Amino acid sequence: MKKADAKEAKEASSPSQHIDARIKELGDWRGEMLARIRSIIKQADPEVVEEWKWRGVPVWEHDGIICTGETYKAVVKMTFARGAALDDPTDLFNSSLEGNTRRAIDFHQGDKIDEKALKALIREAVALNTSKRAARAQKRPKSA
Repeated sequence: MKKADAKEAKEASSPSQHIDARIKELGDWRGEMLARIRSIIKQADPEVVEEWKWRGVPVWEHDGIICTGETYKAVVKMTFARGAALDDPTDLFNSSLEGNTRRAIDFHQGDKIDEKALKALIREAVALNTSKRAARAQKRPKSA
């Protein structure tokens, strides 16, 4: 990370500004891919909340974590926090398949995103999060 980019990221006050700075800092296909993924997430769930966690990981939440957007040298990884509980009829998940909770999609340079299928997966993750929240709220005792 260049000093100017590091300073800009440090001065960024909101999670969205941190994500903007990260996309700009990457400056290659990974930044473009992360920006595209971000746009698809926002289209699929206009109420999504952006967070910046774990020392530099973009996180998208709606009643809990939907997914993260990690960038590596050869891949942009979109990890769904509760991916193992999601139906994936188009087989988007291609990474972290062995776990009991998470599932991920690794995007490589030149990969085309199946936007329709990805939006459906994001909406399903949101529905799972909101249903879990509603179930927890029903279990709480009512105050007298």
